[in-house]
Amino acid sequence: MNFSGTIKSKLPAVGTTIFSVMTAHAVENNAINLAQGFPDFNCHPDLKKLVSKAMDDGHNQYAPMPGLMSLREKIAIKTQELYQAIYDPEKEITIVPGGTHALYAAISATVGEGDEVIVLEPCYDSYVPAIELNGGRPVFYELKYPDYKVDWNEVKKLINFKTRMIIINTPHNPTGGVLAADDMLQLQKILDNTDVVVLSDEVYEHIIFDKQEHQSVARFPKLAERSIIVSSFGKTYHTTGWKMGYVLAPADLMKEFRKVHQFIAFSANTPIQVALSEFIDRKELYLELSAFYQEKRDYFRKLVSGSNFKVLPCNGSYFQLLNYAKITQERDIDFAVRLTREHKVASIPTSVFYKMKTDHNVLRFCFAKSNETLEKAAERLMKV
Repeated sequence: MNFSGTIKSKLPAVGTTIFSVMTAHAVENNAINLAQGFPDFNCHPDLKKLVSKAMDDGHNQYAPMPGLMSLREKIAIKTQELYQAIYDPEKEITIVPGGTHALYAAISATVGEGDEVIVLEPCYDSYVPAIELNGGRPVFYELKYPDYKVDWNEVKKLINFKTRMIIINTPHNPTGGVLAADDMLQLQKILDNTDVVVLSDEVYEHIIFDKQEHQSVARFPKLAERSIIVSSFGKTYHTTGWKMGYVLAPADLMKEFRKVHQFIAFSANTPIQVALSEFIDRKELYLELSAFYQEKRDYFRKLVSGSNFKVLPCNGSYFQLLNYAKITQERDIDFAVRLTREHKVASIPTSVFYKMKTDHNVLRFCFAKSNETLEKAAERLMKV
C-alpha cells in the first residue's frame, strides 16, 4: 500500500538508526550482539518484585505529569549527596520515559528556527535530528582523536549571537571519554555573559572508571543555572527496555521543558516509578556500579589484548573502542558488516556518529554483557 499524496520529509538524510541496522545484521547472521548498548543479564530481582507489587497494588493509571513526588524527592536527596547541588523536587525535577525522550523535549523547548546548537562529535545519534526537526542548525566540533579531548578555545570560536545551546555528554557515548573538572570550568568560563543553554547528557553518570569522579554540571553553580541535565534509570539498574529517566533543571528552564514533555508523553510508567521510589534507597547499587563495570571493561580488554585490534582508552560508559587499522583499511561500516557476517560479532561503526562520516577505522563494542558472552566474542575477535 502506498500513500498517493506528496510528503516532504523533515529528515531527508535520515534512515533507520544504526543500532537497529546492526542488531538486524546480528540476528540475521546469528552473531554475538556487542553493537546495541544493553545488558544481556537481568536486573535485580528485588526491583522486579517491587514493580509487580506496585501493579498488584493498583498503581496502573497515569502518574502526575512531572512524576511521582516521592521519587522526585528521593532524586533531590541523591543529587545533593552526590554533587552538593540542591534541586526543588516540585519545580526542578521531572521523571521521563527515557533519555532520548528527555533530549528531544529539552531541545524542542529551547531551540527555535535559525538557532545554532554546538554539537561535539562523535555524538549520540538523536541529537542532530532533534535540532533539525525544531528548525535549529547544528554546528559541529570534532573531538581530538585518539583520546577524544576538547579544545575549549576552539569551541569558544563557534559561539555567536545565534548560539542557543551546547550539548555535552559525559561519560561519553560512543568514545568512553569523560570530562574533567577543568573541562567544566573552561566551559563555564566561555559561556559567561551568554544566553547559551547547556544540555548535559549524563545517562552514564554512575559508570566511570579508575577512581575518577563524575563531573556533573550540577557541581558547578554557574553551569547548573543554565543547564538541563538528563539522567537514566535504565543504565543504572540494567533496565534499558523500561525507558525510564529523569531531568534536572532550574525552575525557569524546567517550566519550558514540561510544556513540551506533557504533549509528547505526558507522564512516565507509574508502577516503575512506585518501585524506584523505594529501590533508589539502596545506594550501594549505584555507588558500586562503576566497580562492577570496570571489572567487565578490564576483562574484555584483557581478552582482546593479543588481537590485531588496538584497544583505545575507555574512562566511562559501557563501550570500548577498538581500532582495526592493522587488519584492513575498509570503511568502518563495511568492516562492521563483514565482521558480523564472517566472524559473528556485531559492533557499531563510529563514523555514523559524525556529520561528515569521519572514519578512523574504529568500531564500538558494548561490554555490558555476561562474562560468557564476552569470552565467546573475544575468542572470535582474536581470529580476525
